[in-house]
Amino acid sequence: MDRNVHTEPREKPKAIMPDPVSWPTPMPYLVSTTEGVSPGFQRLHWHRELEINYIRGGTGFYVINGVKYQLQAGDIILINGQDLHRAFETDHLVIDVHMFDPGMLAMEMRYDHDLLRPFREQGIQFTNLVNRDMPVYDELIAILLNMKEEMHVRAPSYASVIRAQLTRFLALVNRHGAISEGEPAPVKHRGIHALKELILTMELNLAYPWTLKELAELTHLSPSRFSALFQQAVGTSPLDYLIQLRLTQAVHLLESSDEKIIDIASECGFRNLSNFNRLFRQLFGVSPSEIRNQRTKKKQ
Repeated sequence: MDRNVHTEPREKPKAIMPDPVSWPTPMPYLVSTTEGVSPGFQRLHWHRELEINYIRGGTGFYVINGVKYQLQAGDIILINGQDLHRAFETDHLVIDVHMFDPGMLAMEMRYDHDLLRPFREQGIQFTNLVNRDMPVYDELIAILLNMKEEMHVRAPSYASVIRAQLTRFLALVNRHGAISEGEPAPVKHRGIHALKELILTMELNLAYPWTLKELAELTHLSPSRFSALFQQAVGTSPLDYLIQLRLTQAVHLLESSDEKIIDIASECGFRNLSNFNRLFRQLFGVSPSEIRNQRTKKKQ
């Protein structure tokens, strides 16, 4: 590559940095309901915490470590710590998101070392999408709804109740959810670590005019092989994903700064303002100026 990618020296990135999680209580557990998928969660991300998603309504899909899962109302998705994932909405997707630090179950794991097998052995004995044919599936949904209610009300000893319910949920999935012989779980994409490095490089250099050849060189693959692997793992082409990253950053700057729209476009790698406006509206359904006007109204 004969052009400078970054104007200042920097160390080679080792991975995409994990998304931070803030706990609302001293217990390392939270539950929230999301309607639709914000741009931030359409980008590939990961976190150290474990995640259980219950699809309340609508449709969409997850891409987790290169495996695509279609989502519909009633589905339960398990996401392990460090799984690289992104979500998309197709029609009014509503999700209850449960996140927790596995350390909160340390006492229980002293007596049941297999409690976290549904996370630990994803791609081996378990899949991210919990099997709806399990005889206890309705009970799993009831447990998740009860945990959400306990967290909302926070009655005395709610933390103990949630921990007990979470333990039962995981024990039931461990007992009934393993893939039977002859039904292998999807194999995780083997280039996930390399993709974490590449995508962080893209995120740190959004304004750089990347070509497909240059991105492929960073992974030591031919452009065609790189494109195929990237499409498999991420669900979109490398350059289309780069555009999504740039537009997501543009939303952040529009909402958090007073920079001119033309300057934001340039900072995010768009040399042509009309092209920036067209792609922005195509992805978000509104123009950059509408996002800026919404921010102005909120400040008034």
